[in-house]
Amino acid sequence: MTKAQGDALRRLGERYLLEPQGMLDLDALFGRRAPRILEIGFGMGDALAIMARERSECDFLGIEVHRPGIGSLLLKLERDAVDNVRVICADAVEVLRQYLPDDGLDAVYLFFPDPWPKTRHHKRRIVQGAFAELVRRKLKPGGRFHLATDWEDYARYMMRVMEAAPGFRNLAGAAKFSPRSPDRPLTKFEQRGQRLGHDVWDLVFIRGD
Repeated sequence: MTKAQGDALRRLGERYLLEPQGMLDLDALFGRRAPRILEIGFGMGDALAIMARERSECDFLGIEVHRPGIGSLLLKLERDAVDNVRVICADAVEVLRQYLPDDGLDAVYLFFPDPWPKTRHHKRRIVQGAFAELVRRKLKPGGRFHLATDWEDYARYMMRVMEAAPGFRNLAGAAKFSPRSPDRPLTKFEQRGQRLGHDVWDLVFIRGD
């Protein structure tokens, strides 16, 4: 962790960080009723900071366990005077199960999760049938689950999981990947991958009624 990141956690933690003790009241938390978007595993916070700055009409929750990444995000939020973001440093499955109400989110974003490429590690991948069902419960009817990866094997694996998940519809059509949406900013990570010739696969699934 850099000195600046650690300092941001100390100075800005009270403003942005949550330590939930029970089910969150999102209206009370943000002081308004607005579209609610969750990003799981935001890394260094590049995409989340851009989305929050450019979409001030929405409220954003970010989940990340890497504290230097949280510090990096807080610095970006402070720089841009952004206040429509709150952050939880915890396991995403735990947060979804214990702290977020059902039918409360307009979108869930999972951008570039760890692909765990070795076959023996596939059980560690966050995208599994049970996880898809958990996300479905937290989304409002019509809400979006947007995934992206630069690992083709993982992209095809996620497609199989999501196509089999009850209660979802593929926005692009059965078994089809979606074009990159303006809802997903082009991050430094992705720009670097493009320079190296990496492709990116997006999947967008809609929760049915």
